[in-house]
Amino acid sequence: MNTKTVFRLIVLVVFLGWVTLWFLLPTKKYKNTWTPWLNNRLNTTYFGGQAVVGCVYLHVQSKSKKNDSKRHVVKSHRFMTFWGRPVFVMAPLGIVTAVELAFAAMFVVLLICQRLKMIDPLEFGLVRWQAKFRSVSLRLGYVGNICWAFLFFSVTRGSSLLPFLGLSSESSIKYHIWLGHLSMVLFSAHTIGFLIHWGMTHQMSQTLQWAHDRVPNVAGEIAIVFAWAIWMTSFSRVRRKMFEVFFYTHHLYALYIFFYLLHVGVVYFCMILPGIFLFLVDRFLRFLQSRRRSSLVSARLLPCDTIELNFCKSQGFNYGPTSVLFINVPSISKLQWHPFTVTSNCNMEPDKLSIVIKTSGSWSRKLFQLLSNSPVDHLKVSVEGPYGSTSSPFLRHESLVLVGGGSGTTPFVSIIREIIFQSQNGNLHVPRVLFICAFRNSTDLAMLDLLLPISVTTTEISKVQLQIEAYVTREIEQPPTESQKLIHTIRFKPDPSDSPITPVLGPNNWLWLGAIISSSFVMFLIFLGIVTRYYIYPKERDNNETYNLSLTTLWDIFLVCGCILVASSAIFLWCKKRNSLHIGKQIQNLEMQTPTSSPGSWFGVGDRELESLPQQSLVQATKVHYGARPDLKKILSECKGSDIGVLVSGPRTMRHEVAKICSSGLVENVHFEAMSFNW
Repeated sequence: MNTKTVFRLIVLVVFLGWVTLWFLLPTKKYKNTWTPWLNNRLNTTYFGGQAVVGCVYLHVQSKSKKNDSKRHVVKSHRFMTFWGRPVFVMAPLGIVTAVELAFAAMFVVLLICQRLKMIDPLEFGLVRWQAKFRSVSLRLGYVGNICWAFLFFSVTRGSSLLPFLGLSSESSIKYHIWLGHLSMVLFSAHTIGFLIHWGMTHQMSQTLQWAHDRVPNVAGEIAIVFAWAIWMTSFSRVRRKMFEVFFYTHHLYALYIFFYLLHVGVVYFCMILPGIFLFLVDRFLRFLQSRRRSSLVSARLLPCDTIELNFCKSQGFNYGPTSVLFINVPSISKLQWHPFTVTSNCNMEPDKLSIVIKTSGSWSRKLFQLLSNSPVDHLKVSVEGPYGSTSSPFLRHESLVLVGGGSGTTPFVSIIREIIFQSQNGNLHVPRVLFICAFRNSTDLAMLDLLLPISVTTTEISKVQLQIEAYVTREIEQPPTESQKLIHTIRFKPDPSDSPITPVLGPNNWLWLGAIISSSFVMFLIFLGIVTRYYIYPKERDNNETYNLSLTTLWDIFLVCGCILVASSAIFLWCKKRNSLHIGKQIQNLEMQTPTSSPGSWFGVGDRELESLPQQSLVQATKVHYGARPDLKKILSECKGSDIGVLVSGPRTMRHEVAKICSSGLVENVHFEAMSFNW
């Protein structure tokens, strides 16, 4: 048994132990026997410990990363083919795979098992039906609390749990959306149920109650108002048409969490603490990383109103294909952060990191106008990330079918570059690649100019079995050569205050993240014990009454945030000091090539000799179809092989169409994956 298997077994045991506590929670055995011993606080160690184990696992994996052989990879993939196949495509859930459906079913069972003992009507002086109505309303709140226990794991971008499970922060956003909608339905029903109950029993004064030893109703009412504001602006129509409204109202989550925790009290705060704890660690580290200005070396303006930004990065900083970088440009908006796919390859371009931005919204249009309409010597940019798996699971397949539309083609740039790099290893199998891309206009074909880095040679590209089928849907023929625009290149002057993009905690990022999680949590337990023993207990003894429930919760919130702030800041500053010795004068010494050719040279109409260009091999592999859309059903049905990976990225209709084809059984031995980068 190797080290990786041991780590996986440990995490599995920890996860099963944490879930078992949730199943046992409503039982009398847990309440009467386990609660006095656990005191409802040790629940938080389960996912905290799992996150630390995940950090160590990822650190070991990064240090001992080896490429699998074709035989081993195909064997392991066959076991997962069924689970990765879409089961159904249905609004509003979208594409649901077999493994997602299985976990969703288990989660529903978990929710159903959370039953409360029926409340005795005599206890509250109520008739039986009123007591049942109150009990159901209370039960809905408890079930919604379980959704909150999992809600924040999927939006913890730098979490060790996501890559450990083979997920990325972008692919898991949909789980956050599912849980968010479900929890809001439950909490809304919980709130409305109690309002109706108080109205029927003439207890509307309860709406203003902030009890000393019970949950404060006012805090819950304030929390649900913030929650409704977040919920109403998170629906797809609002989010797409008024992104800034969605973006800013979503930041009310801090107030929502604060009043929600005051409402539920210490016991349930500790039960949902693992997800919130890891999210707070990640959020503070992201804040620290975003304080640094990143070194933007150059930009390319493509004729299709697309921008390629080239950053300087520290050598040895590895990231995986399809990783996502969040950027902020203060001159456009000091608060807005937008995610973009990384198109560069850390193996082929060790000191460069590139992203591509398609002008499709107000923010991206302002950036394009800023770069194209006025001379810019320097542009201040801050970044967070990149986030994503460091592995390359697509290399496991015998062949790959990449389906992209518009800006959805950008994730495949990094995949193709990784395949080109891996093809140089003669002992490693690399899959055959069929790249199907659909564009509205012929100018969008310039996106294909990004597939090859400048450093690639003709020999390298010739080793890759690549076929490109490009479709231009709104033009019936190739436009005249003189109407094509050239690529415009902008070089920025270096600034001493800028620094290369580096991991937030340095080369041993995962190991230091595990140290932050473990040390901050141990600090929390120690200070919590000190405060409880030397402040809260004496207060209760002197006053002969239970300490105020809200103040107890405030103490927990303060200690959690304080310990995270101290541990994260100390380790971040230590890593920053060490990393500064290695970065040195990298920016000043960097000489980065940036192409200035026209995309027209791709198709044999440029003014250069194509035989001297590595793009010649790519041009020969490319077929452009004007005035047509790809017949995906026909193309996929003609794909033959024992192990076919189908990756799709682009408009929702395209993703759903490919998912339905793969779920129909028309294509055998297919492993489906959809990539969506829309919030």
